[in-house]
Amino acid sequence: MIRNILISVCFVLALCAIPWIGVSFGMYAVFGILIPYLAGSILLAGIIYRVISWAKAPVPFRIPTTGGQQKSLPWIKANNLENPTNTFGIIGRMLLEILLFRSLFRNSRAGLLDDKRITYTGSRWLWVFGLMFHYSFLIILLRHLHFFLQPIPVIVKLVTSLDGVFDILLPTIYLSDIAFLFCVTFLFLRRVVLPKIRYISLVSDYFALLLLATIAISGILMRNVFKVDLYSVKQLAVGLFSFSPGLYETIGVVFYIHLFCVCILAAYFPFSKLMHMAGIFLSPTRNLANTNRMKRHVNPWDYPVQTHSYEEYEDEFRDKMLSAGIPLDKEGE
Repeated sequence: MIRNILISVCFVLALCAIPWIGVSFGMYAVFGILIPYLAGSILLAGIIYRVISWAKAPVPFRIPTTGGQQKSLPWIKANNLENPTNTFGIIGRMLLEILLFRSLFRNSRAGLLDDKRITYTGSRWLWVFGLMFHYSFLIILLRHLHFFLQPIPVIVKLVTSLDGVFDILLPTIYLSDIAFLFCVTFLFLRRVVLPKIRYISLVSDYFALLLLATIAISGILMRNVFKVDLYSVKQLAVGLFSFSPGLYETIGVVFYIHLFCVCILAAYFPFSKLMHMAGIFLSPTRNLANTNRMKRHVNPWDYPVQTHSYEEYEDEFRDKMLSAGIPLDKEGE
């Protein structure tokens, strides 16, 4: 565990040092233009590749995970959300899964008591922090759109004002920043403290959390400690978004560290576990109707197989079976 954490920390520190050194040598075009476009291209191409590869994977049988009564006889009440049999049930189930993480809410943790009995307890804290993490991340992404769009959409202004409702400091402390950093810390400590989670945690698991924490901390420092030229940041972002980028050397090295870590996260995203964001839509355990009792599902790649029935087997070996005293289903002529 310590080894995996140290390797992840070294990776993240090296990623922070690369733009720091590069910008000190005047490589603004590399870290402000080239790397963002390269990371965006990898992100787009990687997502398309993964989605197409998942969509092409054959699913011959209905394998949805169910937790309620399936539709069968008319007098038996079915649960169309837990065991959907039509499109409306699938849509409702997917919306609950995507917006509220329903399966994570119903997740249970298995444990062993002193008398060797297995017990199951809820793990609601993971659901709470997981939901908080994803929605705070979404709010941060929406809030950052004011750097890329001109004029700024009303929804972005509304989200920003609600996020900074406790305007007691200058500059404003956003609730999503605090919640995001708090949730990342919780998810990291969960992998360190819980023995079972620690046992299955890899370098990639720690690396993703540390990279997200680095992005959040650098953003907070850039806003509250190391002041940057926000006008130049917006000009750079609008230029990148409109494919007419320019060089701005007055922004500051903290911004380029923040931007470089975001680019690394974007390029890493399609090849990591973070890709579950798109994978949930293509999961056959969630997006299929359970119609196994209503329709016969045939494996599409089945090919004709020459069969040999027991009657044919008996006719072929009748004499040997008679001589061995083996009873026959039908006697020979």
